[in-house]
Amino acid sequence: MSEEAFYESVHAYFDRAALYSKFDAGILQQVKDCNAIYRMKFPVREDDGSIRVVEAFRAEHSYHRLPTKGGIRFSRMVSLNETIALASLMTYKCALVGVPFGGAKGGVKISPSQESEGFRERVTRRYTAELIRKNFIGPDIDVPAPDYGTGEKEMGWIVDTYKNIRMNEPNIYACVTGKPLAMQGIPGRTQATGQGVYFGLRSCLERPEVAKKLGLSPGLAGKRVILQGLGKVGYYAAKHLQQDGGAVIVGVSEQEGGIHNPEGLDIPALFAHRQETGSVLDYPGAENVDRAALLEYSCDILIPAALENQITAENAPRIQAKVIAEAANGPVDQAGDAILCQRGCLVIPDLFLNAGGVTVSYFEWLKNRAGVSFDRMISRHEEIANRNMVAAMETLTGQTLSVSHRDSLIHGPDELRLVVSALEQTMIRAYDRIHEVWLQRDLPDLRTAAFLLSIERVAESYSHHGIFP
Repeated sequence: MSEEAFYESVHAYFDRAALYSKFDAGILQQVKDCNAIYRMKFPVREDDGSIRVVEAFRAEHSYHRLPTKGGIRFSRMVSLNETIALASLMTYKCALVGVPFGGAKGGVKISPSQESEGFRERVTRRYTAELIRKNFIGPDIDVPAPDYGTGEKEMGWIVDTYKNIRMNEPNIYACVTGKPLAMQGIPGRTQATGQGVYFGLRSCLERPEVAKKLGLSPGLAGKRVILQGLGKVGYYAAKHLQQDGGAVIVGVSEQEGGIHNPEGLDIPALFAHRQETGSVLDYPGAENVDRAALLEYSCDILIPAALENQITAENAPRIQAKVIAEAANGPVDQAGDAILCQRGCLVIPDLFLNAGGVTVSYFEWLKNRAGVSFDRMISRHEEIANRNMVAAMETLTGQTLSVSHRDSLIHGPDELRLVVSALEQTMIRAYDRIHEVWLQRDLPDLRTAAFLLSIERVAESYSHHGIFP
């Protein structure tokens, strides 16, 4: 089964990186193992009044940092092993980008697209109550977030349920991230993972030595990109690659099929087309193609931004992309990964590339605990300082700036600008560290470097913990 392959792949990547580690085998085993698992079944009333029993999971992988952190996935395909594998990836992801959380993940076995909003709300609220019952949620315990099949609305239901059960606790809104802005969410969270993909890809490909090895020019401008998945992650990744990086999106694959245009696709227009018609197919100027075959078309960068195990030993030999950018969790299994690396394809691992979501979730959690937005403390101060600087420049030069130019220089940063700049800095620094470890320790690929860096950071934390009888 695919979830078993995903689970095995995550452990195989860990084991491969652990061979290069300096830490004791016992500490490494603690880093690898999942600390706590909660499997539950609960009754939920259907719209017609009948009862359905829903199965769900929550895995808290690592307590080296608290709270634990990870999304909640709604899908008929979720399983216990998939949830554990995703929780372990969250541990390593947080360690890699310097976010002080342990990893966690949740899964609920329903198909959200086939359920009414009322049923989804009842499921979400009951799932939250079950987590509260076993102490698997809380601002200092375990903080969920959106994942596949969930979004702001579900996170709003979670925080509303939590605050009505735990009404006397402090920092209640910090029990979950990815909330609507009206419920103390943070600007930039919706696009964070996709925008982080853009920052991560740019950080990698602007290095001349990396681009040269791949036979590419440095940077993203003009690079031909094929995208699998036009959800939140895929859409924002492609949008920023196109608008900010100058890349050309030549193909998009979705559940209903794929489209291809070697001259490029307008991503915002394509997204609007899908919103209107329910499909990417029949987009003006593009050819309808088989969605699986599209992954094998000629391009510079292939971005799997949907689900795990999309590139395997079966199709990896036919992949023509020079760079695989893992925007989804586990889109390349271990057999496919080995084939791609052997063929000289650069795989930028999910462990790093899709860490933008948890990074901005961390900012939201900090904001909720502080009880104040980031811009409130500094924006006015920055504006006054900028105004004085511009006035001094005009005095020294004897020239007066236009009103629009003056306003653009003076205006203090709003919260969104602060969040995006912090996300950009986080992704740049994380890639720099991975690249350094990759070269200094002569590792076979970026994935091994990312896993090794993460493992050793978690192991370092555990090595300082007391071992209690």
